[in-house]
Parts: sequence; structure tokens; C-alpha cells
Amino acid sequence: MFFASDNWAGAHPLIAESLLRSSGRYEIPYGEGEIDRRVERRLSELFERDVRVFLVGTGTAANALSLASQAKPASVIFCHPRAHVMHEGGGVELMTNGGKLVPVRTAGPGASKIDPAALETAVAPFLALDPSMGNMVAVTLSQATEAGTVYTVGEIAELCAIAHASGLKVHMDGARFSNAVAALGVTPAEMTWKAGIDILSLGGTKNGCWCAEAVVFFDPDDARAVPVLRKRAGHLFSKSSFISAQFDRWLADDLWLSLARHANQMGETLAAAVRASSSLRLAWETGSNQLFVVMSDEKAAALRAAGATFHDWPAPDDFRELGPDEKIRRLIACFATTAEDVDRLASYF
Repeated sequence: MFFASDNWAGAHPLIAESLLRSSGRYEIPYGEGEIDRRVERRLSELFERDVRVFLVGTGTAANALSLASQAKPASVIFCHPRAHVMHEGGGVELMTNGGKLVPVRTAGPGASKIDPAALETAVAPFLALDPSMGNMVAVTLSQATEAGTVYTVGEIAELCAIAHASGLKVHMDGARFSNAVAALGVTPAEMTWKAGIDILSLGGTKNGCWCAEAVVFFDPDDARAVPVLRKRAGHLFSKSSFISAQFDRWLADDLWLSLARHANQMGETLAAAVRASSSLRLAWETGSNQLFVVMSDEKAAALRAAGATFHDWPAPDDFRELGPDEKIRRLIACFATTAEDVDRLASYF
């Protein structure tokens, strides 16, 4: 019963087959092959406009390169206090040559969404161009968030409008981009550039791929520095076709979306079982494939003894609904989760 994370699962069989096919042919290296160009065309079709795409091997690289593309001396980047970019081992700071991540207050307990009014307050001191404050360059949003919640298109547009009015670019950390699109029932274009997003880290690894992330620029001019930055970061893969092969199959026939819908549905089925339980409760509603469940230490130990994997999760500072022996535990469903997996776990609730 694997519910610890959606990166525990292997690759979807169709993705594995695409890798096998790639291993038996010659391709031009360093992102210059036909399959690399095909992936960029597919992504342009998906996002309904011409995009510039850079394939990398990890989400850390995607986020760091996205933000480094906009870096200036003493860069300042605004994010949620629990955004994943705060936990990249200093990768963002390294690639931005010492840029500073400035946390912005959340909107509601467990939401892990940046509050628009708090963002306006955070950027205000920088508008005077005081050299002691540094150069603010970007806002980064996690979609879905680290708390499993999903920004609505309207919420994204509101934050982008505030950022753009202050001269900032907006980056979306889309490690679980597919799950957010599936949860909202919108198009990728509607959730990104049409709402104001400038740069996207598009994650495939958590949704069926083996090792596939992409940095997508909706304005090619924003990508001018990235070829050198990607090489410097060690993510210009010689055999880039192995990343492209994953995306090529992942994008075909909307496999990415069907896998995300499945993961979300398994998450909702599990959430329903939690709601029906007398010993567990949801810390907050998410609407995606991530669940945050309040349970006692005794119950957590019993579930783990039965073979369930999940993570303890730190409670938000403003979360006041824990008993003395209770903690929040994170459970995640994924593309490989089956109804039988959910039923078996729920039988112990």
C-alpha cells in the first residue's frame, strides 16, 4: 500500500516502451534531434501558442533554471513559505547567483496559496528601487500546492496581475501540473499564459514518466540565457532523446491527462473513505491526488504495521485542530494506484 509519494511509482508501461524504442535507434544529441523538435511542437499545440522548451532531468533543475533565467544582481523571488523551491538544497540560490527567496503569507490554514494582499504588501518596499533591498524579479507559484490545494484560474490571474504591475515575471512550479489541470477541468493554456504565467516547470516524473521535466517559456525572449544556464547546471543531456521519448509518448493521446485524472479519482475515493471513518479526518479538502489526514500516533503505527506507506506532515502554524497524540499525515495517490490499493487501505480505517 504505497501512498508515500507519487514519485515512488515506476514508469507507466507506455512510457517504458517508448524508452525501449529509443534505445535501439540513433538520434542527434543535445536536444537537436527530430524527437526533441516533435516534443516542442506537441507542447506548442498543447498550450495553443509557440513555446520555447528546455528538457531537464529533475524538478529542482527546472525550477532553478526557470528562475535563473530572470536573475539580476541581488535577485529577490517571492514564494509561499512552504513552496518546494524553499527546499531545493539551495539550487535556486545557486543558479541565481545568490538570489533571495522571500516568503509571502498564506491565504488560509492549509491552503498553501499566496495571499494577494500579502503579495502587494511584500513587493511594496521594493518599488522605490532602494539598492539596499535588492532587485525583485519574479513570483513563483506551486500548482498544485504543497498542501494539495489548487489555485483557481481566477486566483492565478489576480496574482499575476499584481506581479506584472510591479514588473515581475511569474513562474509556475508544475511538478503536479497535470493533477491541477485535471482537478480544475480547464485547458493548460487557460491555467498558464492566458492567466498571466510567464514560465512553467512542467513535471512528468510524478505522473508516469521515469525522469522527465521541462521548462516552458511562453515568451521566447525570456529564455535567452537558458541555453548557457542549462549547460552550466549539467542538464544539457547528450542523449536528450531519452527525455524526449518520455514526453513524446506522455503527450500523445492525452496520456498525461488520463493518468492525472486517475490519480485524482483514486485520491477522491480515498478521501471519501476518510470522511466516512470514525478514527480519521481530513485536515483540509484538496481536490487533487494529495490527502492530508489527521490521525493518532496509534492509528498511524497500526496502518504502517499493516504495510501502508505515508509521511508525517508538519502542521501549518495556524492549524489548531490537533489532539495531544495526533499529527497530520500525507497520503498521495498516483497513476499506478489501483482501486484495490485504496480499498485495502480503507479497510483498516
